[in-house]
Amino acid sequence: MFPTASLTALLILAVSVVAKPIVVRDSFVTLPFAKQLNITGALDLVHKDQARAQALRTHGSAKADARVQGLSANTAVTSVGVTNVATVYVASVGVGSPATSYSLLIDTGSSNTWLGATKAYVKTSTSTKTSDSVSVRYGSGSFSGTEYTDTVTLGSGLTITNQSIGVASRSSGFTGFDGILGIGPTDLTLKTLSPDATSLIPTVTDNLASQGTIPTDLVAVSFEPTTSTSVTNGELTFGGTDASKFTGSVTYIGLTGTTPASEYWGIDQSISYGSGTTILSSTAGIVDTGTTLILIATDAFTRYKTATGAVLDNTTGLLRITSAQYSNLKSLFFTTGSTTFELTANAQLWPRSLNSYIGGSSSNIYLVVNDLGSPSGEGLDFINGYTFLERFYSVFDTTNKRVGFATTSFTTATSN
Repeated sequence: MFPTASLTALLILAVSVVAKPIVVRDSFVTLPFAKQLNITGALDLVHKDQARAQALRTHGSAKADARVQGLSANTAVTSVGVTNVATVYVASVGVGSPATSYSLLIDTGSSNTWLGATKAYVKTSTSTKTSDSVSVRYGSGSFSGTEYTDTVTLGSGLTITNQSIGVASRSSGFTGFDGILGIGPTDLTLKTLSPDATSLIPTVTDNLASQGTIPTDLVAVSFEPTTSTSVTNGELTFGGTDASKFTGSVTYIGLTGTTPASEYWGIDQSISYGSGTTILSSTAGIVDTGTTLILIATDAFTRYKTATGAVLDNTTGLLRITSAQYSNLKSLFFTTGSTTFELTANAQLWPRSLNSYIGGSSSNIYLVVNDLGSPSGEGLDFINGYTFLERFYSVFDTTNKRVGFATTSFTTATSN
């Protein structure tokens, strides 16, 4: 940690360059975590991701329709650790004063922050109940309850005052964590309150920016591939990018205008296999920390399956290849804007040491690319889930309406 005087100097320095995201080499606040597993059986992983994809598509289309109907109405860069729990990443977040710590899923595919799934909300002098109830459906789960505003603490002292939080009186589909830290686009909160359905709820990133704690409304995500069940391997950085977490420079891509992907952190992207085999032509999809796998439209998935020679494993729902096929497995190339990002053969594998946690055989080789569950051309044709983001640093920039990617020291790692 920085001494107080040094931190103050850095805060002052940050104010002078608020016109663009700050790049730093040291995290002001870093939070360590232990990895947990959250898979309950065979096929659970694939079914959860596909259910989430369906909910995202439906929810995004509804949000777009609502907008058409007229219903939608600077200082330090701060980092917070996140932990892989096999299907999700979670961070420890403090709420109240004195703060109670809650384990919240990091989700770029939703924007409400809520708690109470496993640990009850502890009210303090900073807790204020509003006149609204709040509810959100996620595909693989849902919650409903009461809206409060409270002080939220990220890391060792970064505070947000009057942050809207949902306090669940009912939740389903959530085990192993207490709720969600939603860092998706703010418009996703439309119609989650009642009776105040037309109001938008500022996210934690929005409030950090509006309260002058960070210089720009931006959050960057660093994941690392892991083959163990307990490890600290991620970081959130608010207000800028941490240059120690990536190599080269960040490539930024403007958000797509195609619905329903445009309701999320949506981009246009094409995917090819090896030296020119088209898997998915340029189309719209999203970048989502809440999805485990890399999901692609059904027709694209069929082309990928044919190109790799993989077969569908009935036990896990994942594609399975032989050792000989792995030796011949080619890279996948994701092209967005004018930049191509290479996902190596090794990066396409589920970590073999974790096969038993998805009901698989320790000797099998499974792939992390899977079926989205709908054909291409529907406006949300791929999801770059965290198995993609483990290989690329990602930036979610609300101020400039864009997503960024950069390579990391783990982009070509052979950890799987």
